[in-house]
Amino acid sequence: MQRAFVLCAVVALSECLFHLPLEKGMTAREILEEQGLWEEYRPKYPYNPMAKYADKLAVGIESMTNDADLAYSGIISIGTPPQTFKVIFDTGSSNLWIPSIYCNSIACNNHNKFNPGNSSTFRNNGHSLSIQYGTGSMTGFLGYDTVTVGGLAVKNQIIGLSQSEADFLQYMHADGILGLAYPRLAESGATPVFDNMMMENLVNHDMFSFYLSSDSQKGSVLTFGGVDPNHYSGSISWIPLSHELYWQITVDSITVNGEVVACNGGCQAIIDTGTSLIIGPQCNNINSRVGATDNNGDYMVNCDSIAQLPDVTFHINGETFTIPGSGYVRGSQANGCRTGFVNGGGNLWILGDVFIRQYYAIFNRAQNMVGLATAR
Repeated sequence: MQRAFVLCAVVALSECLFHLPLEKGMTAREILEEQGLWEEYRPKYPYNPMAKYADKLAVGIESMTNDADLAYSGIISIGTPPQTFKVIFDTGSSNLWIPSIYCNSIACNNHNKFNPGNSSTFRNNGHSLSIQYGTGSMTGFLGYDTVTVGGLAVKNQIIGLSQSEADFLQYMHADGILGLAYPRLAESGATPVFDNMMMENLVNHDMFSFYLSSDSQKGSVLTFGGVDPNHYSGSISWIPLSHELYWQITVDSITVNGEVVACNGGCQAIIDTGTSLIIGPQCNNINSRVGATDNNGDYMVNCDSIAQLPDVTFHINGETFTIPGSGYVRGSQANGCRTGFVNGGGNLWILGDVFIRQYYAIFNRAQNMVGLATAR
């Protein structure tokens, strides 16, 4: 098990960075392809990438989508004595939830389950929680306990404990989700984990940052309390948020070979570590311009021609952020190579892991900005 570690400057021990290693595991798609079940799975659990960002129906209802390409997760512990869980750290949601021993769904039975009775610090909240998916739901209840993340012990953190889960979650490598968006997005009045870190003065600076490795399983890291210069080169470009709910920014345009192919005149985008791909209303334009062809919703390219594919450039706040073909194509010779651009309904763009692997991402709550720098 990878463990969190702390780096402190020699001159000032208060300048501490709390690092939580992230593991790049097999995605649900890769697991299902290996088992020969992917083509059976995908029509049964269709991917609606924008379901996560749909208007919420009522208090206590959160939306989420079944992203079969999520790869990165890290270890947290909950309770006294601690029970460990692997979670996806998601800047596109704000709640923390994990399976409980009261869940007997298929999806719960192959994941770690929290036992409230074994924790001396657990308190029941008395309220229920429901998370709606495009093809199912997770239902459960809320409670409070100590949650340790990256070496930081957050006391009285509200957590969701599942009692039933949608079947497709059995293929998710992580046990649950830890949301890192703004508190207004949280359901049931829950205070997000990072907000509690700030209120309990656990971090020196009210920011956290992500480095996502491209190929290796290890090396990815989530840093609380600042930035780690070991993971980026050059200067940081600071971009003000256009809306403080998700980590939402304004994109000026998207170009291929100097020609605008999407987002002409500007558009809104969310920097989201809980989405694997780049999703937007004009992604098919991008796919067409890079020479990809549609194969049952996947846009395929020749695996031998990745080095010759054109760059895709995002123009943001007067600066350019370029993704080469090697950055936006994923897959293998065995199952084919596909782009990381997926058409989504609505007007929002989602800049997920395909984008963040290229750019070290800093989420600054103190100044409500996102920082981007070229990842090492």
